Amino acid sequence: MSTVQQPDNKDRPARLTVGVVGAGRVGPTLAASLQLAGHRPVAVSGVSDASRRRAALMLPDVPLVTPEDVLQRADLVLLTVPDDTLPGLVEGLAETGAVRPGQLLVHTSGRYGAKVLDPALRAGALPLALHPAMTFTGTPVDVQRLAGCSFGVTAPEELRLAAEALVIEMGGEPEWIEEEKRPLYHAALALGANHLVTLVAQAMELLRSAGVAAPDRMLGPLLGAALDNALRSGDAALTGPVARGDAGTVAAHVTELRRHAPQTVAGYLAMARATADRALAHGLLKPELAEDLLGVLATGTNGSEGDAR
Repeated sequence: MSTVQQPDNKDRPARLTVGVVGAGRVGPTLAASLQLAGHRPVAVSGVSDASRRRAALMLPDVPLVTPEDVLQRADLVLLTVPDDTLPGLVEGLAETGAVRPGQLLVHTSGRYGAKVLDPALRAGALPLALHPAMTFTGTPVDVQRLAGCSFGVTAPEELRLAAEALVIEMGGEPEWIEEEKRPLYHAALALGANHLVTLVAQAMELLRSAGVAAPDRMLGPLLGAALDNALRSGDAALTGPVARGDAGTVAAHVTELRRHAPQTVAGYLAMARATADRALAHGLLKPELAEDLLGVLATGTNGSEGDAR
């Protein structure tokens, strides 16, 4: 089988110079991905030692400079800072005159759309919001994970094609999100991904307490199947004691959690109530079983402490 050798990116003329303001886990990854597409990272800013090490790992030989210098050197600037920092950063860069007319200014916040870049827009910049729906480690493996990753894209209509083209060059799949829907979009991702990490970490701790030597090995196949079923079938994939209406089992769970991990009880009850509501609404939980179950979820017990066990 013959193979076709791809041309070395160093031999291809770069189309845009790329800068990164905020060398967290996201910015260097996106810049490295754009480099693979033929663009040329030229500057990065980072304050902490961890940021500087990350920049050196992901973008070797790219100089560390101030944010203002990043904007001076780059045609495309990635603003990859925490959500709460972004508005002030944009205003500050615009006020100092660092923003250049015609410069592509891209932020990666899930919460904000393009309007947070309005101060830069008034200075002549081209504003784009490109949020990768992915969790990042700050290591080279992140570049590979961008293949097929969805990006929440928000931009002025006249820049929509340019925004989507950049996402495609990074290996991603653009998904258009209206400006006013950005907070809801981001809440959905946080609910699914961030809270999942908490749930999995708690489950692993409880399994260790129960004597399981390798909780990751036990949970891997189970959670993989549950995620696959949920993505394919939605609420129809619900299983377990709540969906079945096993009030006694749920009460026993709560009793044991109070004894061994009281910090998990509130989360267990909240998720169990949400599961019960969805199971009822979709006809999975029989109404005649729901009353006892909801009573347990309201009080945390099923009759006496002895009954609960």
